[in-house]
Amino acid sequence: MSALTKSILLFVLNWLDAQLTLVWVHSHVATEGNGLLAPILTAGDAPFLLVKLLIGGFAAYVLYRCAHLTLARRGMQLALTIYMALMLAHAATGMTALGWSQPLAMIDYAGKLPSTILTILV
Repeated sequence: MSALTKSILLFVLNWLDAQLTLVWVHSHVATEGNGLLAPILTAGDAPFLLVKLLIGGFAAYVLYRCAHLTLARRGMQLALTIYMALMLAHAATGMTALGWSQPLAMIDYAGKLPSTILTILV
């Protein structure tokens, strides 16, 4: 996949995350998990979307322009991995909002797995 394609995908996932966050917050299903953007969300939807899209667009642009650097390529891969995991969390939130609680239980279990493995090893 080219650097341009990855940058566009990163921006689209950022935009989708912002839209789904607004849906869940207005449906009283969830709250904004990002402590830096939560106060901006209380100011309104437009400021939240503007800041979120500016940050995401800037990150996508910088990672695209610096794609010749190993650090930028790894950063892009990390950002896309995090956003894919975030999309799974949004899907689980949606399923929970519809009354199916199993996805949330699975995410809770998976979230506790690293500390459980660390406890066993130590």
